[in-house]
Formats: sequence, structure tokens, C-alpha cells
Amino acid sequence: MKFSNRAMQVKPSATVGVSNRAKAMIRNGIDVINLGIGEPDFTTPKVIATAAIDAIQHGKTSFYTPASGLPDLKRAIVDRIQADYHVNYAPEQISVTNGAKMALYVIMQALVDNGDEVLMPKPSWVSYSQQVSLAGGTPILVDTNAEFKITTDSLNRVVNDHTRLLVINSPQNPTGTVYSKAELQTIGQWAVDHHVLLIADDIYGKLVYNETKFYSLIQCGKQIAKSTILVNGVSKAYSMTGWRIGYVAAVPEIISKINAILSHSTGNPATVSQYAAIAAFRSDQTEVETMRQAFEKRLNTIYPLLQQVPGFHIEQKPEGAFYLFPNVEEAMNIVGVDTSSQLVELLLNEAHVAVVDGGAFGMSDYLRLSYATGMEDLKIAVKRINTFMTHYLEKKVSGGISIETN
Repeated sequence: MKFSNRAMQVKPSATVGVSNRAKAMIRNGIDVINLGIGEPDFTTPKVIATAAIDAIQHGKTSFYTPASGLPDLKRAIVDRIQADYHVNYAPEQISVTNGAKMALYVIMQALVDNGDEVLMPKPSWVSYSQQVSLAGGTPILVDTNAEFKITTDSLNRVVNDHTRLLVINSPQNPTGTVYSKAELQTIGQWAVDHHVLLIADDIYGKLVYNETKFYSLIQCGKQIAKSTILVNGVSKAYSMTGWRIGYVAAVPEIISKINAILSHSTGNPATVSQYAAIAAFRSDQTEVETMRQAFEKRLNTIYPLLQQVPGFHIEQKPEGAFYLFPNVEEAMNIVGVDTSSQLVELLLNEAHVAVVDGGAFGMSDYLRLSYATGMEDLKIAVKRINTFMTHYLEKKVSGGISIETN
């Protein structure tokens, strides 16, 4: 059977793959703790679920909506952007998509041609590069500094006549890095000066910790905002991963092309999910804050525990999202493996903890651990990893003891 070149080139999602393996082991009775998927463990707030049920009961969800989303949802998004960012958009500058992942995908389809290059920090979320490749473009991983942030110096080393887009994800997956407003202004002005469009992936924007302040590229002046395509959604902050609602906010010219593509691909997002999203955006945000505080407590509890694990080193404490991204080069040496992917396999099969190989994000010798799960499971998971590494360290020193996990 012959497949298209794009199908042959795309790689399955590493984060989804690890999570699926962990879930399969759990179904087979193995006590695996899954730190591999970026999914909040909270159920969707009741006020949101109730709005969805009410929409069903009143017969609102049985029919198609406009491909780009319900007008009332667009108005709710515009109002939420104004409340959160103090930046004004018109409803015609909004397009609703099947999750923020689809928003990013359709942006690449609308703006990237064969030979175009799209810049993204190293490391970056696993799907950026694959989506660029599916559009015929070339993903370019830009070197970052010790804080996992790109700088204009690193951008100047890679920019050329083929550079089309620059993706900024803050807070960032997988590192938890948060850019300051001054840093975003500098990067934004660089993009404007080089005629490069910006994508602001703000999906974790409400999840920042320990007095960290969140800013978006769209808050960095009218010129930068006009060059910025904002991507956001309900999955992370509202614990609505299964509802699949994201959105794009941009100048009307871009939105019109996105809407045309959506009309021939997804049709429209599930109508019931759109009514749920209206309730999410118009809620008083108190439950978002409750979840944010829970993530902050988990970070502050687990971060020092992970630092004590032999061979695990975290250069920067995360400021947002819900991931830890330790360097495990020393851990690989202790265990006696050549790659971080091999360490992932051992942790899953022997310690029964699922994590993601940093190579999937463009940085081998690192692992990504999600703390979007319950505190007790997090503590047990880190204890298992610590026991695993301690036993291998003792084995390396003394010449051999068995590995036991619980």
C-alpha cells in the first residue's frame, strides 16, 4: 500500500503514545502512575457541565453551527480576552476550533508553504514541528539560554528569507518557562522588524505560580499585536480536555482563510461543547483559581523532592504550566543506558512510572514529568523514581543488588 509523503513523514505524538501504554498497563492490573500526559486531573467545573446539559435539554445542540463557531461563543471569547488581557478584538477576528491543537494546525495550513521555515524554541511542544511538516514547511528549533528562553541573538543566527512564523509558548510546555513582558516586547519587535508573523500559544496562561506575572505578546503594543496570532482554549485552565474547544484570534485577513479551511475539514466544533465553553469563559473564574492554587502546591511540594533523586537535575524551577523538565544525563550514566528514551522504558517497566522522553521536544537527555495528577500519586511516583535510581546507584558502586519497586 502506498501512502502520501506527508503521512510517511509524520511521527505519532510521543506524549499520547506514552500515556496510551501506561493506560494499557493499568488495564492489565499493573500499578502504573502516569506522569506522561498534560491533562488536569480535575473534573470540569459543575457550572460548565450544567450549561452543557441545559443546552441539550433545550434543543440547542442538535444542529450545525457556523464553521468558525457560534456567534455567542465568539462574543464570550472577545469579552474574556478583554477581561484577561485588556486588549480589544471584534467577533470577526475570532475562529473557534476543535481544541487549541486544531487551531495551531489550521494556522500552519493557512500560512505555511513548501520551503517556508517556522521558528520555535528548543525545546518545544511535540506537535509544533509535525504540524509545520504536514503543511510542507520546515520546523527550525532555536537554541535557548539557561532559562529555556529564545533571545534575539539566537533568532538572528537562524532567520533568513524563508522565515515565515515564530511560535512563542508561554508558559511553555515542557519546561514551565514564563517570558517577562520586556522579553516578549523585545522578541515581538524583532519579529516585526524582520516581517515574521508571531504565534502566541497562551494555553497555559492562567497557570502561573509563586507570584509570577503572565503577559502575552498581544499586550506588547498595537504593532506587535497586529503581527500576532493568539491561540488559546478551555482544555488546561478549565479542565476541559475532552470537550475540544480552542480558538484563534487574529486580523480578519488571517481569520477568513482559517475559516475557509475549517469549512472543508472539521465543519464545526461540537455544538454542546461550544455552549459549555460559553459558560467557562463567562464564569467568575473562581474554580480556575482553585485549580491554579492546587497546581502551585504540587509544584512547591514535588520540585524539591525531585531534586533529591540521584542523577536528576532541574536548572530552573518552573513558573507555569504543570511540567518538570529535569536533565537526566547523569541518571543515564548511573543506570547504564545510552539514551533518555531507554531510561523512559526502564522507568515504565521497572519503577512503573510513565514519563516522556525529552527527545520528543527536541532535547535528548531530558525527561518531562507532568504534575497534573493528585498529590499522593505524585509523591509515590517521585519515591518510586528515587528508589529506582538509588538502587542502580548502589548497584553501580557495590557491584550488584536487585531492583525492587512498590
